[in-house]
Amino acid sequence: MIKITVGIGKNKDIIQACEIFKQEKDDVEIELADNDNDLVNAILNEKVDAVIRGSLPASSVMKQLNAKFSDISRATYVNGNNVEFLLTPVGIDEGTTLEDKLKIAIHCGEFLKKQSKKPKIAVMASGRKGDYGRSEEISQSIDESEMLTDLIRKNSDFEVKNHYILIEKAIKDKCNVIIAPDGIIGNIIFRTLVLVNSWPSCGAVTFGINSIYIDTSRDQNTNGYLRSLKLAYKLANI
Repeated sequence: MIKITVGIGKNKDIIQACEIFKQEKDDVEIELADNDNDLVNAILNEKVDAVIRGSLPASSVMKQLNAKFSDISRATYVNGNNVEFLLTPVGIDEGTTLEDKLKIAIHCGEFLKKQSKKPKIAVMASGRKGDYGRSEEISQSIDESEMLTDLIRKNSDFEVKNHYILIEKAIKDKCNVIIAPDGIIGNIIFRTLVLVNSWPSCGAVTFGINSIYIDTSRDQNTNGYLRSLKLAYKLANI
């Protein structure tokens, strides 16, 4: 029996998703948590196979986890019929340094390799290469994207390319990891693709902890939460 704990906040679509999923799987037990502390306790409980944030707020949960684990990162798993990639960083306070983004890239690549998939990483910047000099911020972002690309090559065997600001080319090239310039931009990309344009997302996979934790948006719909449940179930069975 697979045990999954799910957070319940103001958005009750998660409850409907749980009911649908229990009808599809007869070997799953779902427990609901209506507060952050219970959710964190479930993440730390070795008897729980997977935890999904559901519609609870994220900040308190991540604050408690960061106090217990020093190497946490997250990546949103966008997965549809014609597209599949990990988008990271997506937390607005994440990916602020080169070291952070290198760590995230390594985590994403290792996650894909565990699923027998070859990592193909796209590094993003705040402008095209030819935009260098248009502002100090744009130039710094381009510099950092080029340094990050070199660091990933030196510290892994993953395929990596700097796509600068051209995210459309990264997606067209079937890159399965997209690294935004920072968490604010990554969060905006996520909201534009998933919440506005309804690209299918399974939620954000959390790396650097000893358990399976899928961080979902409070604003997701029933189908989105159902995808998160399916991903958690799949990972728990690996």
